[in-house]
Amino acid sequence: MPSDNADFVPTEPVTLRVDVDDVSMIRVLGVHDRVLAQVEREFPDVSVHALGNQITIEGEAQKAHQAMALIESLVNLARTGEEVDGQQVSRSARMARESRDAATDVLAAPILSRGGRTIRPKTLGQKRYVEAMDDHTIVFGIGPAGTGKTYLAMAKAVAALESKAVDRIILTRPAVEAGERLGFLPGTLSEKIDPYLRPLFDALQEMMNPELVPKLLASGTLEVAPLAYMRGRTLNKSFIVLDEAQNTTAEQMKMFLTRLGFDSQMVITGDITQVDVPGGHSGLRAVVDILKDVEGIHFHTLGATDIVRHQLVSDIVDAYARYDAAKEKP
Repeated sequence: MPSDNADFVPTEPVTLRVDVDDVSMIRVLGVHDRVLAQVEREFPDVSVHALGNQITIEGEAQKAHQAMALIESLVNLARTGEEVDGQQVSRSARMARESRDAATDVLAAPILSRGGRTIRPKTLGQKRYVEAMDDHTIVFGIGPAGTGKTYLAMAKAVAALESKAVDRIILTRPAVEAGERLGFLPGTLSEKIDPYLRPLFDALQEMMNPELVPKLLASGTLEVAPLAYMRGRTLNKSFIVLDEAQNTTAEQMKMFLTRLGFDSQMVITGDITQVDVPGGHSGLRAVVDILKDVEGIHFHTLGATDIVRHQLVSDIVDAYARYDAAKEKP
C-alpha cells in the first residue's frame, strides 16, 4: 500500500490510491459495481473510481482516509477467498469510522479454516473478545443474539483441540425452556435433551468434519451435555464453553466455575436481557459483581454493532434497548 496510509491526516482534500490484484478487484467491485457503489453511499462526500488494478479515492481528508480503510479491509477479505457482501461493507464502514486501523486489523488472524471458509472475528468488538480468550483463563462473553459470542468461543475450542493445547472440548448449557412449557418429551435421555443442545451440534457441524464428530463424542474427546452433568467433576486440560449462561442460577454458576481444573480454559456466554430462568434471578447477572475484580477473569461486552446477522437484528436490538431505557425513566 502507498504511503497515503500514514496516520497524519491533512485538512485539505486528498487523492488516495489502493492497488488491487485482478481476482480481488472483481470481488471488491461486485456485480455491476454494486459493492463499490455501496462504499460511496457509506461515504457520500467521497468520490471512488476503479481503473485497471487501482481504486482512487478523492475527497475531504478524514473521510477519504476512512473510505480507504474500508476499501483495504474489503480487499483483505477478498484475498482470503470470501465473498464481499453488503452487510460486510456496512460492518467494515462502521469500523473504519471508529479507527482507520480497526477495519483492516480485524481480519488479521483467522481462527479456523474449513472447506475454503474462514472463521474469524468480523467486528472490532469480536476481535477484542477473541484476544481476551487468548489472554485469560476465564472469559465471560455478554451480549445480544447474533454477536458471535458462542460461535467464536466454539471456534477457539476446536482450534485449541487441533493444536493439542487441550485434550477435550466440553460444551454445555442449562436445560431451560425459552419462555415456553414444552411438557413431557418422549424418548431416551439423549433424545429429551437434544432440543436444548441442538444449536451447539449445528455449530460443530460447520467447524469440524461431520463424520468425525460422532467418533469424538464416543471417545469422550468431545462432550455436549446439560449443565447438570458438570456437578462433582474436575475438568483438566479442557476447553469448556457454557452457553446461555443467563439461564443459570447463582448456585449453578458457582458450581460450574469451580469445575475448572489444571491447563483448562472456560468461556461463559449469555445475554442478560433474555433471562428465562424461573424467578428471573440470573447467575450471570450476579457473577459480574462477584468476580469483577478477580485476576485472570475477563468480562467482555458485545453490542448491537457486533451483530453479524441480518441488519434488522441489530436494529431490533437497538429498538428494544431504547424501549427498556424509556421504561426505566421516572
